[in-house]
Amino acid sequence: MLKQILSKLPRKSQKSDSLDSAGLDSGNHTSNSSNGVQCTNIGNSITSRLSVVKRVSSAVFPASIMAGVEAVEPNLSFKDVSNPQKQNLFISKLNLCCEVSDFSDPEKASSEQDLKRQTLIELVDFVSSGSAKFNEPAVAAMCKMCAVNLFRVFPPKYRSNTSSGEAEDDEPMFDPAWSNLQLVYDLLLRFISYSSLDAKVAKKHVDHSFILKLLDLFESEDPRERDCLKTILHRIYGKFMVHRPFVRKAVSNIIYRFVFETERHNGIAELLEIFGSIISGFAIPLKEEHKMFLCRALIPLHKPKSIGVYHQQLTYCVVQFVDKDQKLANNVIKGLLKYWPITNSQKELMFISELEEILEMINMVEFQKIMVPVFRRIACCLNSSHYQVAERAHLLWNNEHILNLITHNRHVIFPLIFPSLERNSQNHWNQAVLNLTQNIRKMFCEMDEELLLACQHKLEEENSQLIEAAEKRKLAWECLETTAAAFKPAATNNVPPVKPATPPVAC
Repeated sequence: MLKQILSKLPRKSQKSDSLDSAGLDSGNHTSNSSNGVQCTNIGNSITSRLSVVKRVSSAVFPASIMAGVEAVEPNLSFKDVSNPQKQNLFISKLNLCCEVSDFSDPEKASSEQDLKRQTLIELVDFVSSGSAKFNEPAVAAMCKMCAVNLFRVFPPKYRSNTSSGEAEDDEPMFDPAWSNLQLVYDLLLRFISYSSLDAKVAKKHVDHSFILKLLDLFESEDPRERDCLKTILHRIYGKFMVHRPFVRKAVSNIIYRFVFETERHNGIAELLEIFGSIISGFAIPLKEEHKMFLCRALIPLHKPKSIGVYHQQLTYCVVQFVDKDQKLANNVIKGLLKYWPITNSQKELMFISELEEILEMINMVEFQKIMVPVFRRIACCLNSSHYQVAERAHLLWNNEHILNLITHNRHVIFPLIFPSLERNSQNHWNQAVLNLTQNIRKMFCEMDEELLLACQHKLEEENSQLIEAAEKRKLAWECLETTAAAFKPAATNNVPPVKPATPPVAC
């Protein structure tokens, strides 16, 4: 009777029925239940490598990502599984690559690094073939893998700021993990550029947090990484229209921090290169937001000493704005004059080149608004003791458009420029500058000889007035010295100082 009762009680099942990873990794084991019946379905699925399927624990594949998805053994090749299982194998391989390798020691875990590298190559080839389907689990797995491998904190910078703004001469530092990082970036780029990628699905994972962390990577000292980031961010901006205002705002904040706080950032040139392409696509008339970006972000970028690193990209962005709206030239040139360098000749050469590009694009009306302050600054450059600055300022007259603007406004510009030409003719040490000065004088004479003579006459009058004023000052000082000498003996007597009539008031 007791045996009959006990036989009816449910028996405890073996752990092999749970299909844990230990039982599946062997590949040759069969699972037996307590009643001795062999699980032939599982045995057949293990021995047949074309249909090896296992449930992966939530610790490796979180439920939020892998909900309802069966992951194929990640070490298999895409050629060894059927077409319905390739998508699951794709996700399994993505999760396998979430293990971060340590590349600080070349001899450490080389087999793991090789396995991961080979898996990444397979993933890149699979996406390139167009066989991947980026549903929500695949998008989530892709973004997770990229975040784990790419998003990291860079070590502090020990390079000191150069006082001459020649940071571009520093040798670049290369990341030892680039061999794997390059494959991850390649995979991310192909994912963002995938033709059948649904932006509505992808934007849930390529969100603001993902973009901010991607922008933080522009601090990398490896130029290869920044170049990949530049391409990827540009594709994100084009793919996800909903993120465009956020990207512009985030980049503006990076520029503000660089200009007004740190003056240190490795990726300003790449960010400006992206924005050069973005600005060229702005619709006309420009939005107020875009104009504010020009005035508050781009123009102040002329201030840092390291402008040489990104000046070419900055000039392109500024010129694009002026091309869209010539009225912005006034603000741009005023900003240039505000940040014009006084003691940095290399930076001054950059400013003159940028000024020439802007003047080439503006019409007569806009030119007349800013011609007086502009040619006052050019007059100073003509007299520069640095021969390259003086020579570059003289070469502005070789530009036909600028020469045409000067010709039509010569009654205002000649009086501003003529004194500098005269001083060069008399005092400048460089022969090349002297020759250029004589050429401009000859050009002025052919253009309007009467105006040239009037300017010369006015300069002579001003010089004579200056000489007279100097003589008067000299006589005044001599009179003061004579008067002081008359009181000198009295001052040498040992006469005690007279006490004040009223006591001092304590504060």
